[in-house]
Amino acid sequence: MDVFALLEQFHFLRPAWLLLLIPAALLMWSVYQRSDSLRAWKKVIGPNLLEHLLLREGGKEGRWRPVYMLGIAWLAGILALAGPSWQMQPSPFSEDQAAMFIVIKVTPEMLAQDIQPSRLQRSVLKVQDLLETRKDIRTGLIAYAGSAHLVMPLTSDAGVINDFAAALEPDIMPLKGDEPAEAIALATRRLQDAGVPGSVVLITDTIDSSQLSALESTHKQGKIEVHLLAMAAGPEVIPPPGSYPAPALDMNALKQAARVMGGTVTTVTADRQDIESLSAKIERSISSAPAGEGRQWKDSGYYLLILVAIFMLSFFRRGGSVVIE
Repeated sequence: MDVFALLEQFHFLRPAWLLLLIPAALLMWSVYQRSDSLRAWKKVIGPNLLEHLLLREGGKEGRWRPVYMLGIAWLAGILALAGPSWQMQPSPFSEDQAAMFIVIKVTPEMLAQDIQPSRLQRSVLKVQDLLETRKDIRTGLIAYAGSAHLVMPLTSDAGVINDFAAALEPDIMPLKGDEPAEAIALATRRLQDAGVPGSVVLITDTIDSSQLSALESTHKQGKIEVHLLAMAAGPEVIPPPGSYPAPALDMNALKQAARVMGGTVTTVTADRQDIESLSAKIERSISSAPAGEGRQWKDSGYYLLILVAIFMLSFFRRGGSVVIE
């Protein structure tokens, strides 16, 4: 075992709890002063004379006092709360080796019928196809318009994802607008919290250039690839009468967005070719994820609780008490 390597990796998972050492030290000093049985005599007899007037039991200079036990127990308890750690461990979700978040744009433009029956309804159908293809990974669902919202956290139940996706409508979104960067940031945070390799699928018709800077920043921080499923038809397709007005497919804008997010663009098709292509891209993203993903720092503070329990046992005997006046 390389002791120096362990010392280099040693850190506290929750270092803010160490601030409790300050009030704990002050309180322990106060308790120590008050528990000194000679405190009153020290005020009236000089220390040199008092030393010769004392009768030590068994010839010992002192004894192990309860306040010492309390101090050690408090110290160990605070260190346990701070979460000392020096080694990695598998994620608690180790049985699920990968995860995926599906992010769907839910705006009035997604009601356009250049993609039948509509962009949004076709998105729901593609979600079902993708979940059927990728049964091996947990999936979460996020919807966005002017704000991003977690519809369903990571789950292995594809039926739940399908049901919630089918219920998405622009009218239920609290804010109007188009904020894909906020949605991707939410998906990235969720994947990082899960502690497993993952990928994001963004189903949208277009991405405004004003979002590129925020999207690039999110990708640089999270290093999670985002693959786009372009849910729009080209200008050669004429929507039927009554279709909601929406811009036609702009592949240049989508490719630029995919580039800053480290992903790719897949154009929607009438068959499953788009889903098969998208699934392969997701597989490559997950397999190329850094080796450190899927592991997390082990909280070793639980071992200190044994020490706390041992020292607190001393307070269950006669005389083993500390009085705070």
